[in-house]
Amino acid sequence: MVIGPNGEQMGLKKLNDALTLANYAGLDLVLMNAGGNPAVAKVMDYNKYKYERQKKQKEAQKKQRETNKELKEYRLSVTIDIHDFETRQKNAKEYLEKGHKIKGLIRFKGRQMAHTELGRDVLKRFANSLSDYADVESEPKLEGKNMYIILAPKKDK
Repeated sequence: MVIGPNGEQMGLKKLNDALTLANYAGLDLVLMNAGGNPAVAKVMDYNKYKYERQKKQKEAQKKQRETNKELKEYRLSVTIDIHDFETRQKNAKEYLEKGHKIKGLIRFKGRQMAHTELGRDVLKRFANSLSDYADVESEPKLEGKNMYIILAPKKDK
């Protein structure tokens, strides 16, 4: 089965006849469906077809990347110094501006487990310092020796 360059069906043709038609039109004969009965071939410019298919794939990948934003993890500490806190806050702000989510994490060591409220305060302070750029998606949660908070970028509407 041969399909013409404008999409019209040209009917069942022998291979030599189909190649002659494609040659006459200055185009290529491309086998579209080899498994069909009858096999389907199309007269077209194959380079243009490859280019358009590649363009569609790139666009699909771009859309997929936009939907799969990353989750960046920032480790904080109960005894974090002011400068270290500000550095993490600055880096998190840049990441939020790109549209990604942030996970602030505190890992309690030894006797720090007795004072988890100090870690909660650090995480709340981290969230408050980024409140212009992010909304709290989940409040601080304690899982084993780790406490975390998730921040999502603000929606500008």
